[in-house]
Amino acid sequence: MTTRPSMSTTNTPDRLGRPGFAPRSVHESDRESQMEPPKDLDQLHDDVERRLAAAGQRYTDGRRALVSALATAQRPLTLRDIVSTVPEVPQSSAYRNLDALRAGGIVVRISAGGDRAHFELAETLLGHHHHLICVSCGTIEDMRIDGALEAEVDRALTGAAGEAGFTPLRHSLDLYGECSDCGDEA
Repeated sequence: MTTRPSMSTTNTPDRLGRPGFAPRSVHESDRESQMEPPKDLDQLHDDVERRLAAAGQRYTDGRRALVSALATAQRPLTLRDIVSTVPEVPQSSAYRNLDALRAGGIVVRISAGGDRAHFELAETLLGHHHHLICVSCGTIEDMRIDGALEAEVDRALTGAAGEAGFTPLRHSLDLYGECSDCGDEA
């Protein structure tokens, strides 16, 4: 059974003790759990296994290795990063498994422009966050914004969406620019 994000604020801790582990919506303002790596990989794997089973997918050793790599990464990873982190999973298998994990709502793909894709665990697993994307080298870093600012962004987006007759479920903010390494070269 698939659950849709609630439109009400939740302060209920997840099974790992973090607030807001459940799907989040643009209406929620509790953002303290932004982009925290999972604290308990065993529970994360149990959750992923349940989600995949509900979607009719198996949680194979290869998929488990990919989820572990993404869960312990400090930022979204490219396919090359993933394959170097999990060398026992061949690139073609890694890509097929990432597609299956994406279809199951476990992994999301972030585009850095062109063919530069990065992958990370879905917000329902990591918490709400945003991205800084370097247009020169394609690096993607996770970004936190202050809870008060996040609440203001939520209000502004909800207002704009309401004026258009649109019901928001979630938002993402990607800032494009140059990372400190590329900016120093200019």
